[in-house]
Amino acid sequence: QLQLVESGGGSVQPGGSPRLTCAVSGGALHYYAIAWFRQVPGKEREGVSCVSTGGGATNYADSVKDRFTISRDSAKNMVYLQMNSLKPEDTAVYYCAADGGMLYRLCPLDQEYAYWGQGAQVTVSS
Repeated sequence: QLQLVESGGGSVQPGGSPRLTCAVSGGALHYYAIAWFRQVPGKEREGVSCVSTGGGATNYADSVKDRFTISRDSAKNMVYLQMNSLKPEDTAVYYCAADGGMLYRLCPLDQEYAYWGQGAQVTVSS
């Protein structure tokens, strides 16, 4: 059973650049597509970014393109989300998700992933 644990959230000022980490255990990272989602209470969950199975193509939501960067370290079984130029509207609970069946060239941000972490709160406020 794959397990994912997020860390690195917290309170950040607008314009800040925190990095979220997703520690993956129970399986080798390169067999899974890994995604970051976020959710604000009362709103639909939003796919933020993902990296495809095998560590290939990356995908970003338009709302974070050119500000966020996803990366993975297969040796450490870690996935990172570097967030730059944060805005108050980036405030959300951020979830790491994984799926071994997403064998697409480009990972999707609009499909349900099989495994989920517990989430990490990111609050952007001055």
